[in-house]
Amino acid sequence: MDDNSLVRIAFDAREMAYTPYSNFQVGVALLAKNGTVYKGCNIESASYTPTNCAERTAFFKAVSEGVTEFEAIAVVGGPRGNKTVLCPPCGVCRQVMAEFCSSDFRIIMADSDYSMEVMTLEEILPMRFTPDNLL
Repeated sequence: MDDNSLVRIAFDAREMAYTPYSNFQVGVALLAKNGTVYKGCNIESASYTPTNCAERTAFFKAVSEGVTEFEAIAVVGGPRGNKTVLCPPCGVCRQVMAEFCSSDFRIIMADSDYSMEVMTLEEILPMRFTPDNLL
């Protein structure tokens, strides 16, 4: 699947975001190595702590279905009703990526004009803590 197709799916996922407090909607499209795409959106809670990011929503959906190998993720986000901005994953989401993805896993960040920034997990999280650290 090409990057533009993945970004379009991420924009579709963004429409499902539940963000009554921040109004900052994020959508992702996570491409598994088996070709399946998992959509995710951010989901907020009035008590804030249980809020879940779009990236983790997609990863947890995939893992809950037995899928743990991934190629790329497209991330789009911005205030509700406004143009989207380049939206990098937060630190917690980067750490979840480190759990399941190789250093060359691609993170595609796009805005509403389809301007894209593509980085690898190695570039976005160079000194990550992985299961290998526990050996």
